Amino acid sequence: MRLALLLGVPLFWMVGVYGGSLAALLVQSFFRLDSFAGTIDRSPTLATWRDLFTDANMSVAARTIGMASSVTLASIVIALPLAYFIARHASRRTKAVLVLAVMIPLWSSYLVRVYSWKLILSADGIVNWFFERLGIGGLLDAVLALPAIGGPSLSVSYIGQFLVFVYIWLPYMVLPIQAALERVPRSFIEASADLGAHPATTFRKVVWPLAIPGVAAGSIFTFSLTLGDYIIPTVIGDSSPFIGLAIYSYQGVAGNLPLAAAFAFVPIAVMGLYLFGAKRLGAFEAL
Repeated sequence: MRLALLLGVPLFWMVGVYGGSLAALLVQSFFRLDSFAGTIDRSPTLATWRDLFTDANMSVAARTIGMASSVTLASIVIALPLAYFIARHASRRTKAVLVLAVMIPLWSSYLVRVYSWKLILSADGIVNWFFERLGIGGLLDAVLALPAIGGPSLSVSYIGQFLVFVYIWLPYMVLPIQAALERVPRSFIEASADLGAHPATTFRKVVWPLAIPGVAAGSIFTFSLTLGDYIIPTVIGDSSPFIGLAIYSYQGVAGNLPLAAAFAFVPIAVMGLYLFGAKRLGAFEAL
């Protein structure tokens, strides 16, 4: 009886509160906004879902997914060597210092870190000052204005958002990879060396396959957090709409709650597919 009560609370939360809110969101997406009266017509319809699949909304979704993917890949490239050094080569004291350095940003306010980067990347910030001192400020602007392949031109805002996203979510990639690498038996690496394998071959054939669950686990955090963030696109750059910002504007400024509810299922569907792939890579073993 006592065990049933203990399990009942989290079960109620997952099924009743969390599942119920998702069900309410789904039901809301089948209503539509009466543009003439400005009220919500609660007659069941698929009109809102048709409005969702417009070029503008799909462009927002593609931009967000592209940013989340690039941030995840960049975080893997940066985190993997750092995590490998912490797990395999650092002394106990050095490991403690490096882990503390990785975690310290998480102890400060998210908004403080974002607005600090806004000051750094502003026209009067230290980045522009540094390039002007080098005499290449104009060259930097010209490079950032080059058109991207198959898309809009690159801008300081887009690159700035990318840098801030990587900075904010990088600790969530480093720690799972480090945990996965620490579970790699040293005997495996020694056996590979005894068999004459080059260190690069040992990493590719032995270490990397065993580190994939940690990489997949870290990617869940970086990808999902970037996918749903709307503060960084608002604060950094020109407020180009991402999924989170679009949902916020639909339910806030436009008052189109059904379309906001339908749009909210786009990141849910994307993350569902992403989690399915991550599960196949053993990500949940490293969480």
